[in-house]
Amino acid sequence: MKIAAKYIVVLGLLVGLVSCQENSRPNYQYMPNMYEPVGYETYQESDAFANGKQGQLPAEGTIPRGDFMPFEIENTTEGFQFAKENLESPLDSSAVDYERGGQLFAIYCGICHGNKGDGQGKLVQREKILGVPSYDDVGRAITTGSIYHTLYYGKNTMGSYANQLNEEERWQVVAYVEKLKADLEK
Repeated sequence: MKIAAKYIVVLGLLVGLVSCQENSRPNYQYMPNMYEPVGYETYQESDAFANGKQGQLPAEGTIPRGDFMPFEIENTTEGFQFAKENLESPLDSSAVDYERGGQLFAIYCGICHGNKGDGQGKLVQREKILGVPSYDDVGRAITTGSIYHTLYYGKNTMGSYANQLNEEERWQVVAYVEKLKADLEK
């Protein structure tokens, strides 16, 4: 009986301590510098840099984080023609992966262009999009450069895929489109 009384007293003290806790104010912080960052204003004065300002320009020639690489050919008719005539794939024959290019093509392109490149994708069959030509149409005369330029910037009703595909993936899709074109021309 004495042991039970001791447990009841200890339990009562614990409940009393917990119930007296005030939740309206935060608990103690043992290392406040880790929880409360020091905020700097972008253009405030600073002794850390030669020009005396916090905000600095990025180093010359830097590229933003991620897979983005700038494309030097502009999004104009002249840029398209230049790409069509001069742009070549940086991938050699050992780096081309038709299986991966086919998967990417099926995900991003097949819905409109069809998985065979014949212009009979699901959206065309359901008449949601009209006028998607086949890759073997003589009037199109697509080349490596024109395919890449179109993937990068888009053309007519086709939007850009520069944000969905990184540079290497775009070149894989270009190689796969050329393969589809060659298969259709047989």
